[in-house]
Amino acid sequence: MNSRNLPMVYLVDDEDVVRDALTWLLRSRRLLSEGFGSAEAFEEMLDARPERARGWPDAPSCLLLDVRMPGMSGLALFERLIERGIGLALPVIFLTGHGDVPTAVAAVKRGAFDFVEKPFADNALVDRVENALAASAQAIAQRQQHGKLAHRITDLTEREREVMALVIQGLPNKLIADQLNISVRTVEVHRARVFEKMDVKSAVELSNLLRVA
Repeated sequence: MNSRNLPMVYLVDDEDVVRDALTWLLRSRRLLSEGFGSAEAFEEMLDARPERARGWPDAPSCLLLDVRMPGMSGLALFERLIERGIGLALPVIFLTGHGDVPTAVAAVKRGAFDFVEKPFADNALVDRVENALAASAQAIAQRQQHGKLAHRITDLTEREREVMALVIQGLPNKLIADQLNISVRTVEVHRARVFEKMDVKSAVELSNLLRVA
């Protein structure tokens, strides 16, 4: 497997000793990691890959993020990640001191994956990281599925979209023909093309596909 497709844990903490300890811990569980000494440095990494901004991360990833740092705080970075629309694909686990627990709890309510107090228990932390990576994989798969579906819908003609909208309402071909003022045979042709382009075999399957999306 290409290394860029392997799970990645991003570490953002201003203390070198913490990043080094986390790197060692994750390596002991065969997890790759990349460390950053500030929230600003992490954002610079994101800004350096504009061509991937809408599809990043493309491999299971999570972020271990210190709440309190010089400059931009972990909470401020978290809010900016939400604005970028990558919060689900990049679950955030906050690392907090005791005094920062209320802030971390508030962040979890905003969509953060979890928070862990320092000093943390190694096994418990890595277990949460692995859970976050699994959640990331699921979010990425859903995003890719939605992207494929959007491409299929874009490939439909305006008339095919009109027929599709009526098909998923459960209307028979005769009523669709009456509503669109076209022949039943024309409806049948458009219906077949919709099924082919959407890669489904029935109206029920089509409805389920669009409902999941």
